[in-house]
Amino acid sequence: MTDVMYTRIADDLRESILSGRLAPGDEVPTEGELAAQWNTSRGPIRNALAALRNEGLIETTRGRPSRVIKRKAHQPVDVSIPFTKWATQMGANPGALTQQVSLRRSDAATSGLLGIPEGEYVVDVLRLRTLDGRPTMLERLTYIEPAGRHLFDVDLDTVSITEFLASRGWTYADVDHEIDAIAADPTDASLLGVDEGTPILRLHRITRDAAGRTFETSDDRYRSDIVRFTVSASGRRLDGDRFIRPLGS
Repeated sequence: MTDVMYTRIADDLRESILSGRLAPGDEVPTEGELAAQWNTSRGPIRNALAALRNEGLIETTRGRPSRVIKRKAHQPVDVSIPFTKWATQMGANPGALTQQVSLRRSDAATSGLLGIPEGEYVVDVLRLRTLDGRPTMLERLTYIEPAGRHLFDVDLDTVSITEFLASRGWTYADVDHEIDAIAADPTDASLLGVDEGTPILRLHRITRDAAGRTFETSDDRYRSDIVRFTVSASGRRLDGDRFIRPLGS
């Protein structure tokens, strides 16, 4: 019964936050006020507030009422979900503004990442992704030429590249992710709408097809005030390998 009560309280507060009745910066009713409203003890109230904190909807400062905070989108990194699908699942409207699609010869660094001889052709994409019209993530994508050539045949502002390439036979079968934080460079700052030097989150990705061939490398840069990354609590993939590894392992 207690579990049912705290769930009802959390659902009611969550609905108030998501509907805008409680806006970012607003104080959440105190434990005493909520206990009186729901005619219950403070135990279920504290559990409900803890659930909302874990969801990133409120924050609590010692000695002060809880406050609603600006919601961050949670990006899981232990699985590979196309940005468009991820945004749609959250109820957000995804957008894309392609800045560049180009063909070039690979340098040593790119060749090493893709496992191809230096000087082979690759396709680069620079694309800004938005959530509900807000600049959220800047994609720097590089593909081996047999995969990337397909991107010249479609309006990249209107498709999920992941799903489009899968329809052309380039299926994302295995993905390695690496996360760090960097300072926004001039391109990041201009397109993401932040000051140069602002800390942003970077997700580096290496993608392989079912045969184990690397065909994509990406450097995705996220506004840290909009997106947070989450990982599996187990820290392991289904095959037993670790999602989280120390540097050099």
